[in-house]
Amino acid sequence: MRYLPHTEQDIAEMLQVVGADSLDALFSTIPEACRRKNDLNLPEPMTEWELNAHMAALADSMAAAPHYKVYMGAGSYEHHIPATVPFLLGRSEFYTAYTPYQPEISQGTLQGIFEYQSLVAFLLGMEVANASMYDGASALAEALLMASRITRSKKLAVSSLIHPLYRRVVRTYLGPGDFEIIELPYCADGRTDFSQLTSMDGLAAVAVQSPNFFGCIEDLSLVSNMTQGSKTLLVASFTEPLAFGLIKNPGSQGADIVCGEGQSFGIPQSYGGPGVGMFACKKDYMRNMPGRLVGKTHDKDGKQGFVLTLSTREQHIRREKATSNICSNSGLCAMTSAVYMASLGGTGLRELARLNYDKAEYLKDRLCRAGFKIPFAASTFNEFVVQFKPGFDTTYQRLLDEKMVAGLPLSPYYPELTDHYLLCATETKTRKDMDRLIDSLTA
Repeated sequence: MRYLPHTEQDIAEMLQVVGADSLDALFSTIPEACRRKNDLNLPEPMTEWELNAHMAALADSMAAAPHYKVYMGAGSYEHHIPATVPFLLGRSEFYTAYTPYQPEISQGTLQGIFEYQSLVAFLLGMEVANASMYDGASALAEALLMASRITRSKKLAVSSLIHPLYRRVVRTYLGPGDFEIIELPYCADGRTDFSQLTSMDGLAAVAVQSPNFFGCIEDLSLVSNMTQGSKTLLVASFTEPLAFGLIKNPGSQGADIVCGEGQSFGIPQSYGGPGVGMFACKKDYMRNMPGRLVGKTHDKDGKQGFVLTLSTREQHIRREKATSNICSNSGLCAMTSAVYMASLGGTGLRELARLNYDKAEYLKDRLCRAGFKIPFAASTFNEFVVQFKPGFDTTYQRLLDEKMVAGLPLSPYYPELTDHYLLCATETKTRKDMDRLIDSLTA
């Protein structure tokens, strides 16, 4: 059955209103070279069952199929998802919930967001968290804009070991605003070199990712001590929140704003999206925080209730006074991560984080024993850098043919790191899987 949203008469009336003679005239501003001259070459229609079989066959032919072993993290991590997560998320009141404009009929949605905020604040060691951002990259950009508003400075120091794509998004956000962005180099141990900070004046913020893009754990306390007594804020970023089940959270190390990607918490990788941006800060900066914030209160009868306490702009249309133009949040993904955290609990999160650490350390040790070099000495969480011998790209392709993805090549992001690859091992990899990878690498 074809879906025709508009009749010919509907289309003619709309064209008349906008002053166009035809649909082709409506799109006349698109250059000729960018227009398709012929129809799309689409196959004949299929039944629902034929289409499902066709999609399954396509999935089996791709590298992301279940029988591939992928040793790649770099901001998107393969984790087991407890059955409680999809089961609870499948409930209609969660799955179809929309923006909670009216608290009197949105108590369930508001409470879900409040629980998410509480869990995120506890995980990150911060005083207040918002209802979520779109993803980790946009959360970092918003955090730096927020720091600039607070300090009234447009000078920012950003670690070169923050995810390269996050840094690209930051430059896209801040580029039109006449910001000065200084990238801090990295040391031989795989951590950021902060020695330049002592000679920098008027910084709005220092942005650091921990664990960083190389998987190394940064010393956030060092940065906090270096900026103490100045207006400079410490913005802590992350791509793997599970790490805080094992290592010190950013709040305990003096971070002022914490932001990152929460995909690891119950959200499938799904070829790169969607995700959920986690965002938290100190209470003093709450009114400069982007996004929305749900609060808990009591009504006149003393009954517990939830309300949309702060919102960036949508309810009050503050225009140029708005803290950000984000006017929504990743509602379903935020709920997913909340259900995931509640399902594991503090003990489960700690045990899972330890398992991830142990798996990665086992793989790292086996690689060292096999004669491969681990170039960075700093402690890592569930991913690390390996230096292979020149010409490893041929071996990499052979491993792909054997249905193994042996990490992410770093040379496109760090040209000096030729033949360096970022490998990741989470709880989804068994000892047998990792031993098979080592055997194939040394074959």
